[in-house]
Amino acid sequence: MTTTNTSLTVNLIALSLACIFANGCSDTDKTPVQERAANTPVDPFYQAETLTKLVDFSNQQQQSWFFDKYTSHQFIESANSNKLALSFSAKGNISELKIAPPSPWDLSSFNNYNVAFDVENTSASSVHVYLSIENPEGQLQSRSVSLPANYSGTVYFPLDGKEAQTNTGMWGDAPPWQTNDRLMVWRSWRDDGGDFTKISAMNLFTIGVLEDKSILIGDIKLRKNPPSDPNWMVNILDKYGQYTKQTNALTITSDEQLKRLADIELAELAKSKGMSDRSRFGGYAKGPKLEATGYFRTEKVDGKWWMVDPEGYLFFSHGPANVRMANLTTITGVDFKDDSVRNRSSDEITPEDSMGIIKVSDDARQSRFITSELRHNMFQWLPDYNEPLSEHYSYRRSTHKGPVAHGETYSFYRANLQRRYGETSPKSYLDKWHEVTLDRMKDWGFTSFGNWVDPAFYDKESVPYFANGWIIGDFKTLSGHTNHWGLMPDFYDPEFKKRAEITIDAIAKSIKSSPWCIGIFIDNEKSWGEREGSVEKRYGIILDALSKDAEQSPAKHAFATHLKQKYTSINALNKAWQSDISSWDELNNGVTFTTYTDAHIADISKMLEMLGEQYFKVVNGTLAKKLPNHLYMGARMANWGMPDEIIKASVKYSDVLSFNIYEEGMQDHYWQFLEDVDLPVVIGEFHIGTATDSGLFNPGIVHAANQTDRAAMYKNYMQSVLEKPYMVGAHWFQYVDEPVSGRAFDGENANIGFVTTTDIPYPEMIEAVIDVTSTMYEKRYSK
Repeated sequence: MTTTNTSLTVNLIALSLACIFANGCSDTDKTPVQERAANTPVDPFYQAETLTKLVDFSNQQQQSWFFDKYTSHQFIESANSNKLALSFSAKGNISELKIAPPSPWDLSSFNNYNVAFDVENTSASSVHVYLSIENPEGQLQSRSVSLPANYSGTVYFPLDGKEAQTNTGMWGDAPPWQTNDRLMVWRSWRDDGGDFTKISAMNLFTIGVLEDKSILIGDIKLRKNPPSDPNWMVNILDKYGQYTKQTNALTITSDEQLKRLADIELAELAKSKGMSDRSRFGGYAKGPKLEATGYFRTEKVDGKWWMVDPEGYLFFSHGPANVRMANLTTITGVDFKDDSVRNRSSDEITPEDSMGIIKVSDDARQSRFITSELRHNMFQWLPDYNEPLSEHYSYRRSTHKGPVAHGETYSFYRANLQRRYGETSPKSYLDKWHEVTLDRMKDWGFTSFGNWVDPAFYDKESVPYFANGWIIGDFKTLSGHTNHWGLMPDFYDPEFKKRAEITIDAIAKSIKSSPWCIGIFIDNEKSWGEREGSVEKRYGIILDALSKDAEQSPAKHAFATHLKQKYTSINALNKAWQSDISSWDELNNGVTFTTYTDAHIADISKMLEMLGEQYFKVVNGTLAKKLPNHLYMGARMANWGMPDEIIKASVKYSDVLSFNIYEEGMQDHYWQFLEDVDLPVVIGEFHIGTATDSGLFNPGIVHAANQTDRAAMYKNYMQSVLEKPYMVGAHWFQYVDEPVSGRAFDGENANIGFVTTTDIPYPEMIEAVIDVTSTMYEKRYSK
């Protein structure tokens, strides 16, 4: 670690502590800050009414309801009632205890309730534990919480009543009551429906832990909710976009304070020389010098995969993804009756959530109206349209999730940059933001930007980056069992190939064959299907294709042709599938199934592989023609959507494989198959966050107990990556915290940034980053 790096981190911590004393903040690093209003001195859950016990660990009959999968449990006698000692094994990717009674719990006679249980963390470190509830139709709701080491207390979540049923348009809601009980938050988006008045099972589990975890829990209860707070969602955001009912060490209270912090950081950055072991492109200058091609490439060196920078130095790609303004606005609850604000063009190549600031004309603003009182009442302040900070208003023509289908948005982050750096010329604060971001990247030791970086960085020739694009258009589509981000394109449709060429032409034009561009990401987290589970969950898009008319579906036509070539007659196909399709014409017209033979599943599996191959052929072929000097980074598969068939197809066409891995780290056993694949691999996204001392309502996908724990978990994650011989990079999602009130497209509002929404770096995280980056080349090369 360089002296300047240490100085920056120490100064930021000192400034944070100064803020505590100057502004009446409180130290939230150790315990959650939940300030209690003056008129509610008693915890609302004090002597909470228990409506019923869902699980009584003292009941011997109920003890037969428990089923372990990579877990172990025992019942411990205590003074009042038994407790459940539960251990989660790191040998399972998902270690789960299922509690399934012989008949469902029927909650229909109750109303306005929450699920709660006492819990102790008996592990040596924090534990991120999930609880999912399952109804008789197989639908699930999942919530989770992070418990610090030695934690003892009560966790809960509302399941019925206003607090459970109100769709606020946020991933995680503001705490409905100021209490010492810990609120479990949604795994991701809140439930889209389903009746959970009957519950057939509850599941306690962990995901992707790097070491065994253990907890001790008391009976699982249904409790009566306290009275609702009429101001629960009112005036919860101040003029900086911060939560008004909680302060922490980085809370900003004035423009002057914001500018003062900026000036001190800028002075420290000006003295920083970055890491001393870096080449011009961020490679390992103290390592061997290999063949220099003028562009980034990959090579296996002494049994370990590396990227190689344009000058021939070993390179490991580490840095933040999503370094841009495009998805940092939040829904204000305002819309316009003038339909022109929602006009679309068929020529667009950028999806809605990746568009920057969209201006609404003064004429259209005359049709302004409140479309959501709940959303609009969240904000203590929003600028009038004639104020300077009004330039940070934007518009979303559609949203992915939430109660508002389209509407006005606002970017508190951009407004805070204007406050922080001033405006000496139009939008000069954005130029300053680019400069400061590049300086931070060097000072913190990052070697590259990840996916979704502001194209304004492309020409800076300072930090290597990955370009990206999306193939969108009016092509045919397929529907899977679950469509996470939308329907799957029909890759056999000629229109898809046409749109791919248009997208990749635009990328080529923007990067100008720059050696600073490492590679290209196309698309993200497509819903290929699950790796395990039912036939419908694994192969939903293929089943949908088979149900279509071959004259209307290019994919169906391709699959029908394949089946006709494989089977000599419809009778042969029927024999293999044990089906009763009357003719090839009936197959062409569309068929559906409820049962599947092994041969049938094998054929469906082959068709999924064919679909994947068609996708990669189109994308790789177009990239090879338009951008032959840049790496193709694969399909950025999520671990919920990476079937073996698609991995197999991607290996044939990708220079580097990419996976978004939202777990505590890369478990050796779960990812061991990548050693046999023998291609370099990059993590396209990972993160860790916390809702206890960040002022945000959702920790993100992987939870830490607090900022100190968050930093430690980041270091453990990176250690699990750096020790893998096939890994050549890991990109953190994202640079900036999401808006407290939820990003406009889908309501995500997690503490997943290296900096706050006021652009203040998290000291614990930056210190951890520097610990990793200052030694990662030496450690990885020497092992």
